[in-house]
Amino acid sequence: MIRLLLLFCFLGAFSGYGAPTGNILAGAQRMDAYLSDLQGRNVGVVANHTSLVGSRHLVDTLLACGVSVHRIMSPEHGFRGTAEAGEHVDNGLDRQTGIPVVSLYGSHREPTPEDLKNLDVVVFDLQDTGTRFYTYISTLHYVLAACARQNIPVVLLDRPNPNGHYVDGPVLDTVFRSFVGMHPVPVVYGMTIGEYGRMILGEGWLGDGLKANLRVIPCLGYTHRSTYELPVPPSPNLRSMKAIYLYPSLCFFEGTTFSVGRGTSKPFMVFGHPDFPEGSYWFTPVSLPGIAANPPHMGVRCRGTDLSGYETDSLRNVARLDLSWIINTYRRFPDKKNFFNTYFDTLAGGNQLRLQIEGGWSEDKIRKSWTQELAAFRQIRKKYLLYPD
Repeated sequence: MIRLLLLFCFLGAFSGYGAPTGNILAGAQRMDAYLSDLQGRNVGVVANHTSLVGSRHLVDTLLACGVSVHRIMSPEHGFRGTAEAGEHVDNGLDRQTGIPVVSLYGSHREPTPEDLKNLDVVVFDLQDTGTRFYTYISTLHYVLAACARQNIPVVLLDRPNPNGHYVDGPVLDTVFRSFVGMHPVPVVYGMTIGEYGRMILGEGWLGDGLKANLRVIPCLGYTHRSTYELPVPPSPNLRSMKAIYLYPSLCFFEGTTFSVGRGTSKPFMVFGHPDFPEGSYWFTPVSLPGIAANPPHMGVRCRGTDLSGYETDSLRNVARLDLSWIINTYRRFPDKKNFFNTYFDTLAGGNQLRLQIEGGWSEDKIRKSWTQELAAFRQIRKKYLLYPD
């Protein structure tokens, strides 16, 4: 019976768009590895628009296979991925299935006992970008903690990390812990979300002695050196692989007075400011509901830099944070007192990077200051890897 169900599900799921990249199979596509564990059980699903099995959404696929999906829980950007960063998302019903949807964002980041009531298992499937300040790993932390308290197992369907081929950046000082950085890891940690979940548990980061029952369904054909093109944008402002590769470096501008292109056709591929004295690129952010309703410097012409002309492969092959953009921009900005805002230290995971830039440190000197902590993290990371480096 299970084999017949799998055949039916695969015929519906693999219709071209969203098919595997090369020979890589995401965990969700390996239905033979987890479907039998869900049959006859009340299932909760943590998912969004990236949770695809071929061209069909995971929830729709599970329903077609006879799985009883009782509740959907969605992270930042909402279940269908239409909410912009930081936008409040209400609970409600999924229009396509009628299943209750619980928003795990804002003040409601951890599932409550009521959210998990009558569930036998929770399936977690989100496409991560491999950067500490991308909030899906924080959502994973809270889901694991809540399920541990209620003794509900979690089945995590792993997905490739597009930035999984390197480790770089300052390691978070836990004094600066926030939803955009909960754990003592570098900005780029070089792990899939499944590997990261194993690390959360193995290092005891849930706290309170909590021990979650986590089963990871690994990808097939993936290594940390694999090039993987995401089948859909993971969030409204990461619309291309260029933006995904630039994101770890350019997101620091979100902690400054500069625009990083929200409200334009090139978010996370450009940066600029109305008062910046240099640059050949001009852009004007506009309101784009659901993407950038009120972007920085809305309606004001900004001058700066356009990085969209870089080759995608070249951006990937750099395999390190590029601090030159923010360092050089700070040096050339006339109003240095108001260049940084309070969010910068939160993004950086501490105040050291800001102080180093303000102190005139070179990029090489800043990078050397990370050496010891990065080496220590790599030793921790090694314990939880599921795929070769």
